[in-house]
Amino acid sequence: MPAPDKIILRGIRFHGYHGVAESERQIGQKYEVDVELRCDLSAAGRTDDLVHTVDYAQVVDLIISTGTKQSFQLIEALAETSASKILDRFAVDEVQITVKKLSPPIEQPLPYVAVEIRRSK
Repeated sequence: MPAPDKIILRGIRFHGYHGVAESERQIGQKYEVDVELRCDLSAAGRTDDLVHTVDYAQVVDLIISTGTKQSFQLIEALAETSASKILDRFAVDEVQITVKKLSPPIEQPLPYVAVEIRRSK
């Protein structure tokens, strides 16, 4: 069972090169990612010491690096890769990631399309 505590990161933005169309992967577009990390925060709360929690600045760097240095056809693959990297590198029980493609290239104008996944160790 995942920890009841969570760290919430909202609105991580970057310009990435993802999409089914070749033009999307060449020109790129804006993305926004939200992350929730389930982990036990009691030791961090008692000690007031970063060593007992997840350094969320490093998580933000990982998300931006994955989103800008790799290219995927599907935002599902971007979300899955990001979740897998977080679970491998940080002491979290579960991660929930929402990847939003801002201004998707479809006929009907939408502010974004998104996928949300939840993965556990």
